[in-house]
Amino acid sequence: MRSTRATAAVARLNRRSEGRHYLMVMTGNGLFRLRERIDGQDSDVSDALPLDDFVRLVDATGPQPVRRVTKSDEAFARQLARRKTADGDD
Repeated sequence: MRSTRATAAVARLNRRSEGRHYLMVMTGNGLFRLRERIDGQDSDVSDALPLDDFVRLVDATGPQPVRRVTKSDEAFARQLARRKTADGDD
């Protein structure tokens, strides 16, 4: 059950990384290792890591998703910026 977060992180990485294939290996002592398959050969991308560190590494690897910014998000950011400048004038 612990590996579900790790598996989901690798699946997201594979969706972001077109033309590349990453896979997860779980070691006997419960650590996780990221590998990349190139021409049928697997090569290690990371050392064996605990679950939280592994997920952080995988999420930071490869192209990052572009966050969609809505008009509401832009308006909220402008409002926060105005509030910061107003609070700083005291």
